[in-house]
Amino acid sequence: MDTLSYLQSSPVGNFFLLAGPCVIEGEDMALDIASKVVPLCSRLGIPYVFKGSYRKANRSRIDSFTGIGDEKALKVLAKVSAEFGVPVVTDIHLPEEAEMAAEYVDILQIPAFLCRQTDLLVAAAKTGKMVNIKKGQFLAPSSMRFAVDKVRAAGGTQIALTERGTTFGYGDLIVDMRGIPEMKQTGVPVIVDVTHSLQQPNTAGGVTGGRPEMIETIARASVAAGCDGIFIETHQNPAVAKSDGANMLPLHQLPELLEHLSAIRSTINSFK
Repeated sequence: MDTLSYLQSSPVGNFFLLAGPCVIEGEDMALDIASKVVPLCSRLGIPYVFKGSYRKANRSRIDSFTGIGDEKALKVLAKVSAEFGVPVVTDIHLPEEAEMAAEYVDILQIPAFLCRQTDLLVAAAKTGKMVNIKKGQFLAPSSMRFAVDKVRAAGGTQIALTERGTTFGYGDLIVDMRGIPEMKQTGVPVIVDVTHSLQQPNTAGGVTGGRPEMIETIARASVAAGCDGIFIETHQNPAVAKSDGANMLPLHQLPELLEHLSAIRSTINSFK
């Protein structure tokens, strides 16, 4: 079964989940998160993909944490996949990174700021891996069809699009739920990146803020609006996370959230 088919294979018609830490901080923390999320998703009939960036290239400050080393972090992702039998996803930033990352992961993710970079999209497509393209904060949902076209033209057949908010002034983002059905018109699954949609970027201190108390609100609305997948960054203790802790979901809160979202999806499915 290819990765896209797996994501669409829920036995109860549930959404799929991409979840994990913002960045791989070490092997133990990654394996611990997976050990808790995998059985939870299995119980709820949620196809699960472990998420973790092997390196953070988009940082506000030069002294921000970027990673534990590319190869070391990619090997952690591969170990999670091998030990728990789930796909893994990471983001790439330059065309030459595509082939390297593809040796370790199942899905290559294109960051929102880079979603128009033709060479990057083509390089990702040529690996044969699934490509998840995040919608730029500066783009209309309808514009994402061009990114999909680029991946298809390069031979990519497994594609997803991710909504992660639209710039609203200088320090906030807003999620327009109309974008979900609009992007679905491309014929690919649409994911909503709940936690990044609640970022408050460009703060005076150079550290991104967030509104984690709104995670369930955005997630509920996204499932009700018909998204195919949910993206959530989670950590055992966001207060000490090395990246994006301000908008991450504490790991212990994930079970209740997924139970609520599954109930919403089940109710929607009953009207089909």
